[in-house]
Amino acid sequence: MKYVKATNILPKELISEIQKYIQGETIYIPKPKTTYEKWGARSGGRRAIQERNSAIKEAFKKGKTIHQLADDHFLAVETIKKIVYTNK
Repeated sequence: MKYVKATNILPKELISEIQKYIQGETIYIPKPKTTYEKWGARSGGRRAIQERNSAIKEAFKKGKTIHQLADDHFLAVETIKKIVYTNK
């Protein structure tokens, strides 16, 4: 997150109104909820995990054990169990 000087982007009237409530402090103005994106949607992290999980499920179906998959993917056995036994 970067900081932007209010006087560079806001009208003087709005700055005067904000100064009635706070002066000389840093405030955070959140995005509207309608513009939120799920975690990893931009970076591709979500897609990468979905692809990894699909590969783990496929390998399990082909006979790899949970312990082998945990070693192959550097994940805990419990995490592999959650992946292979979930219907998502």
